Amino acid sequence: MVHMTRFASVFSLFLLSCCALFAQNPAPAPAAAPIQSAAASTESPEIREFQKIEDAWSGAINERDQYALELVLSPLFVDVSAVGDITTRNQQLAQLITVGDKTLHLEQKVITVRMLGDIAVANGTYVLHHKAGAAQVDEKGVFTHVFERTRGGWLCINSQRTVLREDSNAKPKKQSNAEMPFHIPLFTKEK
Repeated sequence: MVHMTRFASVFSLFLLSCCALFAQNPAPAPAAAPIQSAAASTESPEIREFQKIEDAWSGAINERDQYALELVLSPLFVDVSAVGDITTRNQQLAQLITVGDKTLHLEQKVITVRMLGDIAVANGTYVLHHKAGAAQVDEKGVFTHVFERTRGGWLCINSQRTVLREDSNAKPKKQSNAEMPFHIPLFTKEK
């Protein structure tokens, strides 16, 4: 009886993990579907759309263009900088006008975009070239920008930046060989 109960438990766990596996993997595309090149399929229309917005944002910073920055940032905008400073849209606009650093230059690259109705979350990388004292610095980091759809366009309502730490003594992280986000050793094949 104990073996039968144990078998039923293991079999139920197996069925549950199979259901989870099939729920995570989309159905295969029909055979008649057109084949896209790898280059064309890696960038979604959403990433292209939000990259244009991020380019407009970077361009506004780089050209010290207050009006262009107003077209990207919501009146409700809140920014959390890489050092933890919190600023509003109006403070960002004032900083843009009064900044004394003529070398300030921003580049942003969108990596992912998640659409949540009238809200979109864009994640990516950035490089901010600026002065730190007398030295020139290239601050490299990652960002999360939250956008709200307004009047047919998108305005950023929240920005969070994190500087990537440069640790030359750190060991490289081992890459996961899991094919799925949830790795179950008993039911997934090891490479």
